[in-house]
Amino acid sequence: MMPIEEAVLLSYLVISAVAVCMMKRLLASMILFASFSVVTSIVWILLAATDLAITEAAVGTGIAGILFFVVLKRIGVMEEEHQKEKEWKNIGEQ
Repeated sequence: MMPIEEAVLLSYLVISAVAVCMMKRLLASMILFASFSVVTSIVWILLAATDLAITEAAVGTGIAGILFFVVLKRIGVMEEEHQKEKEWKNIGEQ
């Protein structure tokens, strides 16, 4: 029988994986992906695989998160999303 903590964490992993795939805002999906990696490293700790937990925390959250953020900044996606939000706010005010 699976402990309740593991069941909660594993269900969060499934829900967040689906949510990352379905989100329209890339920055929000990046943040959710980072939380996915943190929870994955917690699961590895619960399974007594500390070497995998450290690797997941360093690579999944740290390096991949920074790399995604830099790529989104370079290609200008975040500025486009911010501009669209401003346009929608201006339409809503009129």
